[in-house]
Amino acid sequence: MPSTTRPGYLVADPACNPDGTPFAALTDGAGVPVSRVRTGIRDGAAYRIEVPVRWNGELVVYAHGYRGTGTTVYVDDPALRTHYIARGFAWAASSYSTNGYDVGQGVRDSYALLDVFRRVTGVRARAVYLSGASMGGHVTAVGIEEHPRAFAGAMPYCGVLGDTELYDYFLDANVTAAALAGVPIDFPLSPPADEAERWRTRVSAMLPALGVTAGAPPVLTAAGRTWSDVVERRSGGERPGFDGAFAYWNSARSLAPLADLPFLFGLYPGITGGTGGIAAGNVTDNRFTVYRSTDRRWPTAAEWRLNAGVLRVRRTARADPGLAGIPRVDGRPPVPVLSLHDLGDLFVPLSMEQAYARRAAAHGRSRLFVSRAIRGVGHCDFTPAELQQGFDDLVAWVRTGHRPPGDAILDRRTVADPAFGCRWTAGAHPAFAAPPCPARRLAD
Repeated sequence: MPSTTRPGYLVADPACNPDGTPFAALTDGAGVPVSRVRTGIRDGAAYRIEVPVRWNGELVVYAHGYRGTGTTVYVDDPALRTHYIARGFAWAASSYSTNGYDVGQGVRDSYALLDVFRRVTGVRARAVYLSGASMGGHVTAVGIEEHPRAFAGAMPYCGVLGDTELYDYFLDANVTAAALAGVPIDFPLSPPADEAERWRTRVSAMLPALGVTAGAPPVLTAAGRTWSDVVERRSGGERPGFDGAFAYWNSARSLAPLADLPFLFGLYPGITGGTGGIAAGNVTDNRFTVYRSTDRRWPTAAEWRLNAGVLRVRRTARADPGLAGIPRVDGRPPVPVLSLHDLGDLFVPLSMEQAYARRAAAHGRSRLFVSRAIRGVGHCDFTPAELQQGFDDLVAWVRTGHRPPGDAILDRRTVADPAFGCRWTAGAHPAFAAPPCPARRLAD
C-alpha cells in the first residue's frame, strides 16, 4: 500500500513473505502453534510481532540492515527467530519507513515498537533487548545511547559501530589503490551526473597495475600486494585469513551503479560527495591518516612515498549528535553490549568493532562491551550456533551481572595470532581460507 508518511514510497504487506507465503506462527512437531503473531503498519513502517505461548515476559527488538535506495519498505524475521521463541522471548521488527542509510529513522521506528508491542499485546515487556545486523548494528549502538533506560542489553553483529569511520575506510581503500597504481583521481564535493562513469574509467586504469580483475581472483602485482597490506591494516590489522578474504572481496562484484567493478571500488565515497546519501556534506577525512603496509615502529621509505602520493580529503560534515544524517556512536553503552564480527568482512570490517572498543574505553565503559571474532569471510557470515551462543551469553550477563569472556580486539598481537577467532567460531565457514584452529584451542 502507499506510505502515509513518505510520498512515493510503498509498504509491503507485513503478513506476507516476499515469496508469497503468509507470515505464520511457528509450530511444534505435531503442527501445534507455539506462538502468536501480529502484523500491521504504523506511520509508514510495517511491523511484525511474535509472542511465544509460554512467554517469559521479555522482548527482543530486531533492527535490519541496509536495503539499498529503493522505494518499497518491507519487514522480515530475525535470524534468531526460532531461538527466541524456543527460549520464551517475544520479538518485534520494523521495516523502517525509509530505505537508504537512514539510521536515525531506524532508531525511531525500532523504539516505536515498544509502544506498538504494548498496544497490540496489552502487556508491557519487563525487559527489552535491542539487536541488529550491519546498518542495524549502527541502529542498535545509537538506540541504546538515545534511549538508555529502554533496553536491558544489546547485541549488534557485523555492525557499523564506528559510524562515519566506515566511510573513511572506503576512502582509504580507494585512494591508496589509486596512488599505488599511479592513477590520478579527485574527490568532487558536488559530483557531476557522469561521476560514476568517470570513476569507472579511472578504476579500469588501476586494476592492471594492481593485478585485480573484476569477477575473478586477483593475481597481485607488487603494487597490489602493498595495497593488500595497507587494506589489512586499515580494516583491523594483521589477522588470520586476510589473504583469502582480500581475494574473496576483490573477486566479488560491487553494488549498483558500479556492479561491474571489484567490490571495494564501487564504494568510493567521492562518487556521491562523501555524504553516504544522507549526510549534509562530506563525512570522510584522511588529512592526518598515515598509511602503513608494515608493522615496523617507524614508516619505511616506501610508506612515506605512498603517503606523499595519496589524495587527501577534508570533511565538511561530521557524524550527527542526534538522529539526523549519519548518527554518531559515542561509545557510551548504558547496558551490556555483546557484539560479533567476522575477521574477513571487508564490507563492514573488524576495524568498526575496534573503533567502538576504543570509544568505550575512553569513556570508562569497557566493562560493558564484549567483542567476539568469528572466522568468517562474508558480511554477516555467522552460523546459528554462533548467534545463539552470543545471545544466550548476553542474557546471562544481564540477569546475573557476570560479564562473559570475549576477544582482546585492541591487542595487535592477539589479533595476529594464527588461532585468533577460534574460540567463538562454531560450525563451518567454507569460504574462510586459513590454517585450521589448533587442536588445543578447539578443545577449549
